[in-house]
Amino acid sequence: MIFFLLDLGKRDEVVIKVQRESGGADHWWFSQQAAQDEVMLTLHSPADAIIGQYRLAVLVMSPDGHIVQKIEGVSFHLLFNPWNKDDAVYLPEESHLQEYVMNETGIIYRGTSEYISSIPWNYGQFEDNIMDICFEVLDNSREALKNSKMDMECRADPVYISRIITAMVNSNDDHGVLAGSWTPPYSNGVAPSKWTGSVPILRQWSSTRARAVKYGQCWVFAGVACTVLRCLGIPTRLITNFCSAHDVDGNLCVDVVDTFNSRQDSTWNFHCWVESWMRRDDLPKGNDGWQILDPTPQERSDGVFCCGPCPVTAIKEGNLQVKYDAPFVFAEVNADITHWRVLPNGQRQKVYVDQKSVGRKISTKSVYGDFREDLTVLYKYPEGEENWCQSILTFPYKQCSGSLLLWFDTIAENIYYLLFYSDADDAAMFFQTPLTSSSSCFLGHREVLRLRFKDYAKCTSEHHLIRVKAFAEAQGQNQPLMTVADVPLSVPELLVQIQGKAVVKQQVTAKISFTNPLPAPLKGGVFTVEGAVTNNISTFLLRGEILPGQKVEVSFPFSPIRTGVRKLLVDFDSDRLMDVKGTATLVVRKITGNYIRGISGIFGNFHLTDPFV
Repeated sequence: MIFFLLDLGKRDEVVIKVQRESGGADHWWFSQQAAQDEVMLTLHSPADAIIGQYRLAVLVMSPDGHIVQKIEGVSFHLLFNPWNKDDAVYLPEESHLQEYVMNETGIIYRGTSEYISSIPWNYGQFEDNIMDICFEVLDNSREALKNSKMDMECRADPVYISRIITAMVNSNDDHGVLAGSWTPPYSNGVAPSKWTGSVPILRQWSSTRARAVKYGQCWVFAGVACTVLRCLGIPTRLITNFCSAHDVDGNLCVDVVDTFNSRQDSTWNFHCWVESWMRRDDLPKGNDGWQILDPTPQERSDGVFCCGPCPVTAIKEGNLQVKYDAPFVFAEVNADITHWRVLPNGQRQKVYVDQKSVGRKISTKSVYGDFREDLTVLYKYPEGEENWCQSILTFPYKQCSGSLLLWFDTIAENIYYLLFYSDADDAAMFFQTPLTSSSSCFLGHREVLRLRFKDYAKCTSEHHLIRVKAFAEAQGQNQPLMTVADVPLSVPELLVQIQGKAVVKQQVTAKISFTNPLPAPLKGGVFTVEGAVTNNISTFLLRGEILPGQKVEVSFPFSPIRTGVRKLLVDFDSDRLMDVKGTATLVVRKITGNYIRGISGIFGNFHLTDPFV
């Protein structure tokens, strides 16, 4: 008689004895089939099996129950299976499975709702040792270290797993992967903007025995979480919410005291989290599907810095009683922003309430290509057409509050602001940047201000933004006026070109070029290259200065390690200009002899050939 024995956990916390039985989707079993003088054994797992690395032993038993032979040394990883309709993470659309489980690269959207930019990201969930590291992340959680047997038994539940991951991607309470930092300098670490993928972060964390990697911000936390979740078989996509609120006291309102000299904001121009697809057996009907998970440490949930999983449908319907963290997530996309100013007597005066800015153009990468898909309608019902103020003047961007308008435009290295006031014959206008300020009384209802490159070069944010606030008081009016706008600075182009055809394990060259767009020289220039075509990360240091308008080029030879459509990601950083990204897509083929061998198939009326095999 033959039995299978499965051990799971570092100390065999879970032991499963598998017998030969006929079928059954709710338990382990095996079947056997004779083939000449051999026996083929097939092991079947239940849809709700614990994920992890199993050790398998085959026991040959005598009729009286003694072990005649024991065959060991076989191990395998078991993951969630979103292709299996009985699995809690089952996702029926094949195109979605290819994007949200199998795709190793993606796009992260950043910037502002009026000026959306993007960067490429290498998730790399199938690269060497990443799966082992993902299970290391689970093994180092507080729950696993406190009670490993109970933790192991809970790993059949994607709700439990995803919640553990949101806690473990940040290092605030545990041996988590990333330490966060939101202001430079990033001493003894890497600036968040320099990362282009999750793989070096996870490998560094593992190689240093669970020492937190420095540093991350929201999109880095989300990128790493997406890698781990996809690697474990949970369909996941990265989400960007523009003008994301941080509601501390739970009143669905963000209070901002504008002193015109504070760099602290209660809203972020963008914030990233992830959504994972799963069934919610722990919640009432109607809460299955996409679940919000936020690994960025903002507020504690059940005493730990984690967030979710929270159903997207619950946020749209305002059902804030469901777990987990629904009120906090709801405020991120729906809160009002109330602006106050402090009067000379110390009292606060409400300036205006912004009810429309928070939660705009919620975005993710489309399953159909490298372009943006807007998911806002999944999070909130339409608020109606926005009542933008009208003007005969045309500028790229504008914000308004009452009758105070603020436009801005960039011409060469200068930024121009037009402040416009229309309800009074004269007004006292106050304008301030981190370096300069001006106050004036004027007629004609408008004033143009110019900020030169030399003024703003040292005070731009890492995301190439300048926040501008305008405040006005008019004679005969009790209520002051105020408006806020984020000025996006244009990012230079980084060109990456693949020279020649790419063939697996044969050398090909990428040509990388960059032109300094600033009216000042750049020092300490460095290119960083990674992607799903190479196992290593390469850096190229540039000697000397890059003068204004100067073009620099480097050549990067590499040998693709796998076939298919792959991407090469490049980052450029220097003393004055950082976070410049570039990407190249290449088709890596496998050659047999002097020809390309393909596998053909018939789909409907189309005859397709896969040239990558």
